[in-house]
Amino acid sequence: MVSGAKVQNVVVVGGGTAGWTAAAAVARLIGANLNVVLVESDAIGTVGVGEATIPPFRTMHRLLKVDEADFLARVQGTIKLGISFENWRSVGHDYIHSFGFTGQGCWAAGFQHFWLKARTLGFGEDYSRYAPELMAARAGKFGLLQQDALSYAYHLDATAYAGLLRQQAEKDGVTRVEGKIVDVHQTESGDISEVVLESGKVVKGDLFIDCSGFVSLLMDKALGTEFEDWTHWLPCDRAIAVQTRAIAEPIPYTRAIARESGWQWRIPLQTRVGNGLVYCSEFVSDDEARDALLGNLEGEVITEPRVLRFRTGQRVKHWNRNCVALGLAAGFLEPLESTSIHLIQRGVIRLLQMFPYGGIVESDRAEFNSQMDTEFRYIRDFIIMHYHVTERTDSEFWRRCRDMAIPDSLQHRLDLFRGSGRVFETEADIFRENSWTQVMLGQGIEPKSYHPIVDMMSDEELRQFMQIQAQKVDHVLKQLPTHQEFIDRYCPA
Repeated sequence: MVSGAKVQNVVVVGGGTAGWTAAAAVARLIGANLNVVLVESDAIGTVGVGEATIPPFRTMHRLLKVDEADFLARVQGTIKLGISFENWRSVGHDYIHSFGFTGQGCWAAGFQHFWLKARTLGFGEDYSRYAPELMAARAGKFGLLQQDALSYAYHLDATAYAGLLRQQAEKDGVTRVEGKIVDVHQTESGDISEVVLESGKVVKGDLFIDCSGFVSLLMDKALGTEFEDWTHWLPCDRAIAVQTRAIAEPIPYTRAIARESGWQWRIPLQTRVGNGLVYCSEFVSDDEARDALLGNLEGEVITEPRVLRFRTGQRVKHWNRNCVALGLAAGFLEPLESTSIHLIQRGVIRLLQMFPYGGIVESDRAEFNSQMDTEFRYIRDFIIMHYHVTERTDSEFWRRCRDMAIPDSLQHRLDLFRGSGRVFETEADIFRENSWTQVMLGQGIEPKSYHPIVDMMSDEELRQFMQIQAQKVDHVLKQLPTHQEFIDRYCPA
């Protein structure tokens, strides 16, 4: 079934990273016969705290032909090789979830199985020792290597990034309309036909992209799309964000420091640091959270702390009628694993792959919704795991997280790993075998057994194999300059 006429007029509602990513991508990649308009109001601020990314972020930049060095210089960018999780398993314990791969596995079993046997024989070093990105992060090093290239992402200034995308979008023909939307008109069938601005100006469209943030002006307010709430699994519902002046060289990883009723982020840019506290308002007041954050900062505070309220979950439809929601308008998973911008980009790419030039087809909508829903759920489970698999019992918040019932899909993955060290990858899961393994080991799960294929190696062969894995990491590290040297040479702000 095709609803409506051919799509020629695309209206993006809202700017920020979501709006300008959508506008820039539509205009540059498929926009030859499209009229793309973005409506935003200078009076409405963007959330703009999402300053850490994951490696697939770079795919969008390749498509948009964004020059990496220029981009990094303009957004005060630094390199991210992973996330340091501090106090999550227990107070005083830390581990890094890094990008890339740890060691070398085989067709039947991941590297963790070889490592598990080596540990039982007494010659396996810490699992982290065999991960080049992780060891480079610890050493404060990074470089662009031809061979042995590292998997990496970025820390960036989200406001500056939206500005860069805007510049590119406008160069590619996107029209920006300034103004606050006061009304949304719908056809008899329920599709959105136009938005009305405070000035009285009317913007008509065939396809609308809702990037209006938590307000969700079109998807929620106009279309009343139901929201699936995940607060019972992810109880944090507030965040306070503040920026400080940098007092040291930036490290090439994000810090996620667990606190009594939530966690604190530290994201190093070239001359400043993004800080924030994600917390559960049931256990701590906004004032207490603010004091806790300000008491755990380094460097001079350069912005006013602001409280953001949110609800974790997603719309039951990301594409409803002739409206596609992206970013916070579609759903929210707290920034623990830096997936916010990734989900925006995935939504944009999926929309471009099934763009409804000839009119909106129900099968396209259903497929888009199914794919977005699946990806949201995988990320949800991965984040829940950090809270649930913990030895902490020092506060009511952590006791509740430890004792809560979790989704069956997550329980199955934990049981598999606990019993046999197995992690099975699925196409829609952005976090691959190495990510699940690093976090499950980091949070304290010890598998009871390993895959018997490892026993095909003699003990001496296994010892040599493990030594070679460690030597490969050392070889990579020897080639790398410090993170600061790389920035100074490649992309100084």
